[in-house]
Amino acid sequence: MKRVIINILICFPLVGMGQKKIIAQAKDYIKSGKNLDKAEVLMADLLKDSVSRKNEQVWLLLFEAQQKQYEQGNEKLYLKEKYDTAALFLMGRRMFATLEGLDSLEMIPDTKGRVRLKNREHSAEVLNQYRPNLFNGGVFFLKKQDFAHAFDFFDTYIACASKPMFARFRYGEWDKLMPQAAYWATYCGYKMQQPQLTLRHVYLALKDTAREVYLLQYLAETYKLEKDTARYVQTLREGFEKFPTSPFFFPHLISYYGQENAYEKALETCNRALQVDSTNRIFRFAKGSLLLTMGRYQESLDINKALIADNDTLPDIYLNAGLALFNQAIELDKNVQVSQKARNRILDFYRKALPYLEKYRALAPQQKEKWALPLYTIYLNLNMGKQFDEIDKLL
Repeated sequence: MKRVIINILICFPLVGMGQKKIIAQAKDYIKSGKNLDKAEVLMADLLKDSVSRKNEQVWLLLFEAQQKQYEQGNEKLYLKEKYDTAALFLMGRRMFATLEGLDSLEMIPDTKGRVRLKNREHSAEVLNQYRPNLFNGGVFFLKKQDFAHAFDFFDTYIACASKPMFARFRYGEWDKLMPQAAYWATYCGYKMQQPQLTLRHVYLALKDTAREVYLLQYLAETYKLEKDTARYVQTLREGFEKFPTSPFFFPHLISYYGQENAYEKALETCNRALQVDSTNRIFRFAKGSLLLTMGRYQESLDINKALIADNDTLPDIYLNAGLALFNQAIELDKNVQVSQKARNRILDFYRKALPYLEKYRALAPQQKEKWALPLYTIYLNLNMGKQFDEIDKLL
């Protein structure tokens, strides 16, 4: 036991001597203005040790090494000399991490329960000057599509508003870039498909009303990724109510209702959309398709014929019009006993459906699974031998 105690007593002075030597070396590097990167590494390595982490001087030297590197790099860029812009921005963010780390250390009460924040005011004053470059760094990495780094910069920029050391600056009250930074942070999280990051600043991001339509889209897709169906649908509805003509919310909402066989809700959504824009071809086409699915064939036919009259070139309009007539013939033909009058009506429906379906085939020849069987049935019933033989071979 005695030998262990002696070893420990010898060890502490050695640690202290080693720390002093490393600190002295870092000071020399910083004083000379050269090998600043080495000084930074020396201090960063010291902070990995729990004892050294409590040494205020280590933190301050680390920041000084970083700050001088930043200023040197900034000067080179100003003089249009070659320098790594990304490295400059990353250095700026490390400066925040260093002084925020020192502030966290000072917030720990001493043995008497006292908290002495002797560096806070100066640290905050210094970092406040560099804070705009956190936003700029986020934009820089965003343009590079480096979403991970971009998120970190925007996140750090936003977090300053809630850090005690920056309280006197009241960023949350006057900084108009905060909602924009939150939007871009949300966008980065969305692009990385990390729901936790996407949702971190969403409430602040919603204050960026100029981009709300896109934000709601990111939220909807994030909730879908998390399989949170309730929030997914709720966000689609909110997006549709606020931005009914957006190409995202209406189609996705109709698609969801279709998957759930909630056709009445889908129809209600179509009608709401048409109240906003009665001439919108997508809204009209969606309603025509929905009515076809619901078996309201004549209403569907009327809508699709109107779209065709407006010279709409969407192939599926012709398919819908043809099927609206074809399906009526099929419904009549289901009866076991069909009168001659009914038979004539059936053939009439087939004749009227034929030009629409042939037009669809011409416009979408690759969609054989949609037009082949209806045309086969029509050619068979209308005794169109040549056409029937041709499509019979296709099938």
